[in-house]
Amino acid sequence: MQDLWRLSAAEMAALIRSKKVSAKEAATAALARLDAVNPKINAVVDHRPEDVLAQASAVDAAIGRGEDAGPLGGVPVTVKVNIDQEGFATTNGLKLQRDAIAKSNSPVIDNLRKSGAVILGRTNCPAFSYRWFTTNLIHGDTKNPRDPSITPGGSSGGAGAAVAAGIGHIAHGTDIAGSIRYPAYACGVHGLRPTMGRIAAFNAAPPERPIGPQISAVSGPLARTIGDIRIALAAMSAGDYRDPWWVPAPLEGPAMPKRVAMCLNPDGLDPVPEVKAAVADAGKRLARAGWIVEEIANTPPLREAADLQTKLWLGDGYEAQLEAAEREGDPGALACLCGNRAKVHPFDLSKALTRRATLTREWLAFFEKYAVLLMPVSGELPFPDQLDRKDEASFARVWHAQLPQIAIPFMGLPGLTVSTGLVGRVPVGVQLVAGRYREDLCLAAGEAIEAGGTPSAAIDPAG
Repeated sequence: MQDLWRLSAAEMAALIRSKKVSAKEAATAALARLDAVNPKINAVVDHRPEDVLAQASAVDAAIGRGEDAGPLGGVPVTVKVNIDQEGFATTNGLKLQRDAIAKSNSPVIDNLRKSGAVILGRTNCPAFSYRWFTTNLIHGDTKNPRDPSITPGGSSGGAGAAVAAGIGHIAHGTDIAGSIRYPAYACGVHGLRPTMGRIAAFNAAPPERPIGPQISAVSGPLARTIGDIRIALAAMSAGDYRDPWWVPAPLEGPAMPKRVAMCLNPDGLDPVPEVKAAVADAGKRLARAGWIVEEIANTPPLREAADLQTKLWLGDGYEAQLEAAEREGDPGALACLCGNRAKVHPFDLSKALTRRATLTREWLAFFEKYAVLLMPVSGELPFPDQLDRKDEASFARVWHAQLPQIAIPFMGLPGLTVSTGLVGRVPVGVQLVAGRYREDLCLAAGEAIEAGGTPSAAIDPAG
């Protein structure tokens, strides 16, 4: 049982529940895996082995008393360094926040612990969680375990790299413009951005967030199997009064015909051939699984939604964000803000929120006809690392390619990245989008795509 870290979360939980493996054995294997591979990739930037083993011992004690350890009982998981975990700094990749020690847990941590999960460590993100690359001045660079020359994604790059390399069975991430979906894509795993309001989240350590992030940033899971995404979503979505946006929506919605809208080139994205081929292949897998796949020329508006989401994300309190970035001195954060200044400042919040209602209505009408939309995650294969800082043309290229990710949060919709394979050793995948609170439809389609290809598996970091 030396390779416990290779197992899915579902397999690990079943072994622990049946007492074939102890939670302490699972935790010990996870810590050993972290020690073996994290120095190469710098995915986990804070962890305390004694605390990990104490959590596992508590799970074993509960099982010994005949108690239900929970759906994730004893399963090692990682959490992003931008959420509150009692006794740890909520750095969000910032030197400025190295002393922001949380006095309580985020609802995300509490819900994972209630489900029996063992919190293994905290994963890296770019400064302010701004970019699709993961480096900062406090924790350093995170490398993609599949190929160190390409980005691990961002902002949950540490989460994607960790779960791809077998450090934990599930990773927590956050997503305001692709920060779960892109690391999953870049690292060759799966990642779910849930509907806004599905997973309760709140950080008491930093100040209250502006309205833009409040209504578009979400927490969600990354994992190597869609089944594990499903378990993690159920565990993480329990209610918590601290999040006023949380909605007690059922995890399974009413039955819908298995109709998929497939769009290879949404709203002028002009994806590279490898990306189009991945979407077309996923469509074939769905068709073989009994889904009706209808190719469409275009989706409801994506480009306008992406432009407005960028404003909502960076333009709401732009001057304060820029001042903080200047104090931090992080080159990537400053490049992100300065490169988008003309697009986001000044910003009319009322106009954006008014338009949000109109665009959301248009998207919800679309999902009356189709169960899911199948489209690219990005217009390109995962970028060369730090491409956005190379020059102005490269910065524009990155932001253009990320259109399908940036747009979806503006309407508060769920989006699932499904890893579909490799181009050489570079991962590729597709994005599934559904109506609000219909993660179940994304997951059902995702399972069909996953079953039609080669499953994602934990890997040893590439040199």
